[in-house]
Amino acid sequence: MRDLLLQCAGVVTIAVALVHGYLGEAKVFARARIEPERLRTLIRLVWQASTVAWIGGGVLLIAAPWMQSEPARHWIVATMACVFGCSALANAWATRGRHFGWMALSAVVVMSVAGY
Repeated sequence: MRDLLLQCAGVVTIAVALVHGYLGEAKVFARARIEPERLRTLIRLVWQASTVAWIGGGVLLIAAPWMQSEPARHWIVATMACVFGCSALANAWATRGRHFGWMALSAVVVMSVAGY
C-alpha cells in the first residue's frame, strides 16, 4: 500500500505540473504585459522550470518503490514533501485559497508522507 501511495502521489504531481505549465502559458502569460521582452522571456522560462522540476519530483516518487535503498526512498519522500508543501502554502497564500493548486499539492504531500 505504501508503494501505491507513492506512485499515486507521483502521478498526481505530474498532472499538477502539466496543468501548471499549461495555465501559465494560456492564462497568465497570454494576458501579462511585461517589458522589456527579454524579461518576459526570462519569467516564462522560470515558470516552466518549476513545471519541469515538479515533473522530475513526480518521476522520483513513482520510481522510489523500486529503489533498493530505504534511505533513498526516505530522502526522496522527505524532500518532495517539503518542496510540494512549500509550493502548496505559497499557492494558498498568493491566491487566498481560491485556486485548486494548493489542494492538489497538499494531496501529494499527504500521499507521499503516508507512503513514507
